Amino acid sequence: MAKHHPMSPTDTELHTLADTLGERCKRQGMSLVTAESCTGGWIAKAVTEVPGSSAWFECGMVAYSYEAKQALLGVRPETLIKCGAVSEETVLEMVAGALVHSGATLGVAVTGIAGPSGGTPDKPVGTVWIAWKRRGGYPRAECHHFDGDRESVRRQTVAKALDGLMNLLS
Repeated sequence: MAKHHPMSPTDTELHTLADTLGERCKRQGMSLVTAESCTGGWIAKAVTEVPGSSAWFECGMVAYSYEAKQALLGVRPETLIKCGAVSEETVLEMVAGALVHSGATLGVAVTGIAGPSGGTPDKPVGTVWIAWKRRGGYPRAECHHFDGDRESVRRQTVAKALDGLMNLLS
């Protein structure tokens, strides 16, 4: 069992965020697509644990490798070579591609280094890029540096992703 990090949201907190997001999506007639790398589908899992989520959740794509990011989300090879998978450029292409390849009206994408290895001096473990976009709108991306072990980094990413979606709908 992973040690609970103080900044790491609980399952109950994640469920509450997803439930609130669902209410807002239904009220506004929005549907959601997720494009996930470091969270491995956890955002989609949190969302689909909400009863009735089929009314507002379109689909989720887990794209871990460079090849999957290109094939599923249309991330350009040049972007991955020049900027790397964990970058603003890549996460913006991921969220745009998720919307292009789905019928959803709202998208979120995440890419990061959850650890325990894989970090570099420029991109230490805990570095995560998150992007949000409404269909027809401009995307927004943020870089976060989360503390804790792998599970904690991933939990914090899921919470921040859901929170950012709610901000788009407020």
